[in-house]
Amino acid sequence: MKYKRILLKLSGEALMGIQNHGIDPVRLDDYAKEIKEIQQTGTEIAIVIGGGNIFRGVSGASKGMDRVQADYMGMLATVINCLALQSALENNDVPNRLQTAIKIEAIAEPFIKRRATRHLEKGRVVIFGSGTGNPYFTTDSAAVLRAIEINANVILKGTRVDGIYNVDPEKDKEAVKFDTLSFDEVLKKGLKIMDTTAFTLSQENNLPIIVFDMNIKGNLSRIIKGENIGTRVDL
Repeated sequence: MKYKRILLKLSGEALMGIQNHGIDPVRLDDYAKEIKEIQQTGTEIAIVIGGGNIFRGVSGASKGMDRVQADYMGMLATVINCLALQSALENNDVPNRLQTAIKIEAIAEPFIKRRATRHLEKGRVVIFGSGTGNPYFTTDSAAVLRAIEINANVILKGTRVDGIYNVDPEKDKEAVKFDTLSFDEVLKKGLKIMDTTAFTLSQENNLPIIVFDMNIKGNLSRIIKGENIGTRVDL
């Protein structure tokens, strides 16, 4: 087992499966089973999920909404996704806890670093909802921030593509995939992995990022075992 403690970042769009919006229960159950497989190896798992399948703050703001209000709506969208994942994990007998940056006592614990760390040490999956709790910050920033706070070994960014390419592989068949990159190479090539704030925070704290296709069964487990899946970014 190469990584003892990971932060898994999932996009809200990943939860849509073959649908155009919302949450696909089949895709959610697939993810829960993948997470259970690595949890049973002793890997400590924290998860951050986006909310783009329900509402994206930047999109709302671009259509005339107040940006702060729109971002808070996006944070609540992530909580809906977190609750859905929590239910899927419980259906697969995976112990877990949901913590949110915005206090919603009826459904989740408030984020407390020491409590989150203790849950991880006890083998519980910890899901972090509502981003950082602040407008103008993405869930990518929340993922990096939480990963640093809990001393995660790596950020695993699950996407719909199998790594980082020089151009969008869904639009250009000639796209070239990178197996490894340094933080400096990503900046020089102008590659978009995360928003600038999140990426800089990861670089400054020497926190590796692995971008991989979460929809290929077994990929998560293979990464934990040390196989070269996706694209790894580090110093």
